[in-house]
Amino acid sequence: MEKKNGFKNFLQRKGIEVSAKKYLIDAMSAMAQGLFASLLIGTILSTLGDKIGVEFMVTAGNYAKAVTGPAMAISIGYALNCPNLVLFCLAAVGQAANELGGAGGPLAVLVVAIIAAEIGKAISKETKIDILVTPAVTIGVGVILSLLLAPGLGAAASSFGQLVMWATELQPFFMGILVSTLVGIALTLPISSAAICAALSLTGLAGGAAVAGCCAQMIGFAVMSFKENKVSGLIAQGIGTSMLQMGNIVRNPKIWIAPILTSMITGPLATCLFKLKMNGAAVASGMGTCGFVGQIGVYTGWINDISEGTKTAITSFDWIGLVLICFVLPAVLTYIFGNILRKIGWIKENDLKLDL
Repeated sequence: MEKKNGFKNFLQRKGIEVSAKKYLIDAMSAMAQGLFASLLIGTILSTLGDKIGVEFMVTAGNYAKAVTGPAMAISIGYALNCPNLVLFCLAAVGQAANELGGAGGPLAVLVVAIIAAEIGKAISKETKIDILVTPAVTIGVGVILSLLLAPGLGAAASSFGQLVMWATELQPFFMGILVSTLVGIALTLPISSAAICAALSLTGLAGGAAVAGCCAQMIGFAVMSFKENKVSGLIAQGIGTSMLQMGNIVRNPKIWIAPILTSMITGPLATCLFKLKMNGAAVASGMGTCGFVGQIGVYTGWINDISEGTKTAITSFDWIGLVLICFVLPAVLTYIFGNILRKIGWIKENDLKLDL
């Protein structure tokens, strides 16, 4: 018992908290920010720079994309409250895990960086030559784990993502409903839908369905709660995050019905009618209208397809589909469903009120 308490006290002293919340919510959400600050913004800059002929934007974007692995790992370490020396060492760990993980690199980075970070925290300041021991242990453990685990984790994540995308191509109606609903729910939950989509390399029709589901939640809640939250709530949820409603959902889960129903409609419309595809960065599939990243991702995907010869041009039907799926239908449908729920008493006054 004394040894057990001693180990528990050691973990507490080192700030090591072994919990699903810390690893699957805090770390994953931070990883999504790292992805945004590297791969996503880099893709946007390089694509737009190429389109408008600004070489500097292309160069800046390419540099940003080149540090995707380190950015994710450092973000994870920040979420785990790593000491500075451990945090800086995670750059090398992230580079190794992301490179060896291939298409499923983000999942490999998540797993490897968490383990390396916690081991680094455990060893930090435990010796008189900390400046040598902590980097050697953190980087050494991270690279060894990357060599052992990253290829398998990356392949597994990539294979599952490919399965989802293949199933969506095969059954666009039913998979459109499923992917749109689940990814949309993930966006509103305190987990990262963007990181999930990135880890699974979710693109193509499945990526389009994911975008639809995320937009249904963000625009849906923004419009449905306009009565309570006005313009500030519209902006905070519409181009920020629907996660702001999580507290209200816990108090009254019925407020979630309208956005979920909307995602079940817009998802198959995206896959079957408009053939909306996300062929930009996979992380954008899980961003919805947050900073309009989802829409920019779809656009950059169109540009990529044109440059590769798989698409001849961006048509008016493409733009109509994007606007309807991402903005118009989520707003109209969720407003209608929300009013019905208000009339039958399932949503009461101030149930959607945010403390903004």
